[in-house]
Amino acid sequence: MSENNNILNKIIAIRGMNDILPPDSADWEYLEKLIIDWLHSYGYVNLRVPLLEHTRLFERGIGSVTDIVEKEMYSFVDSLNGECLTIRPEITAGIVRASIEHNFAYKRSRRVYSIGPVFRHERPQAGRYRQFNQVDVETIGFTDPDIDAELIIMVSSLWKKLGLNNIHLELNSIGLLQDRIRYKQELVSFFEKNIDCIDNASRSRLYSNPLRILDSKNPEMRSLIIEAPNLFNFLSDSSINHFEKVCSFLDEAGVKYNLNNRLVRGLDYYNLTVFEWISNDLGSQGTVCGGGRYDGLIESLGGKQIPAAGFAIGFERLIEIWKKTNTDKDYIKSECDVYIMHDSLKSQLISLKISEQLRNSGFSVILHSGRDSFRRQFKIADSCGALIAVIFGENEIINNSVSVKNLRQYPNDIFKEQEIMPIENLESFLRKRLMK
Repeated sequence: MSENNNILNKIIAIRGMNDILPPDSADWEYLEKLIIDWLHSYGYVNLRVPLLEHTRLFERGIGSVTDIVEKEMYSFVDSLNGECLTIRPEITAGIVRASIEHNFAYKRSRRVYSIGPVFRHERPQAGRYRQFNQVDVETIGFTDPDIDAELIIMVSSLWKKLGLNNIHLELNSIGLLQDRIRYKQELVSFFEKNIDCIDNASRSRLYSNPLRILDSKNPEMRSLIIEAPNLFNFLSDSSINHFEKVCSFLDEAGVKYNLNNRLVRGLDYYNLTVFEWISNDLGSQGTVCGGGRYDGLIESLGGKQIPAAGFAIGFERLIEIWKKTNTDKDYIKSECDVYIMHDSLKSQLISLKISEQLRNSGFSVILHSGRDSFRRQFKIADSCGALIAVIFGENEIINNSVSVKNLRQYPNDIFKEQEIMPIENLESFLRKRLMK
């Protein structure tokens, strides 16, 4: 087969679905661990749900007249049983379904999180992918506004941990269902009077989901949207009271926010508090985190009437802005602490035994595979980022010893570049050298 044919037949990743290779994967691994530790510090526990769910879960949960359900879901009919299934476009609905199915949140309130990929069938562009990852955080069973504030405050604490300063909070209340019914009537009336100024996308939503017009990205619609009725003027006393308490908690915690009465979020299940964290470093796709309260979702999916609130962080967008801020890569681990070399079958067998002992003692170890010169083995060890080379040559085997070479020198390093020691001293030396 010719080289040109090989190129034509090469299979590549689907557009908008990206591979993450070293060293970029080290950023992901580090950030995932930091985020999991951060979530645990607030008492959140892990809950994992399938990638594949019944399509009706998202139609009922997200809303049948949202962009996600109408345009962006990967759905298909199962050839075995005719069921309509969808690869999840978000995680919240799956967590709610699992909570109902397993009676998870009926006996007491819960704080849970899930991290993983979601899928949306849309045109890939900067900051928007067909497969992307979310950190999904949910609270189930909490009624009081303090939990709304806790969710926002904890995200603020994450930004501080990551050193992210060029990011701000947009905050709103969309009230209760009865508040929005009154508001929608006024909103539809306003847009009907200005029908000639509305784009086609907004006209299609005018009667099915008029609130989504407020979220239009069309710059020609902005001036009209600014003139639209203010949702806050239609909120009930209880909705206003709830929102004022959220704001007072944030004020007390020193979390700054911008009141944005046009913020409605893109999912139908929200009520009362909604919020978005927006980065100025991401252009038009600046939303890094979004969330709010969704007190009616559990009941709408067949469960009891239980309040809930949560948020999701876009992992790819977070990685992007974090890399711009964090240029110190000291956290990136090498592929191993120790690279063990050998030059014969006998030394390889001894190396195999020693490598297992070191791994059991907490060291990461790569044992060289094959029969290469020591020069070649040193090149491989260096490319792996190994800190120390452990060498078993003919003389070492005869003398029951081992040669140790420091591959990374540091200022004021008290250790020799290379030294020979008895095999039984190797582990204690490595502990001192690697501070383990």
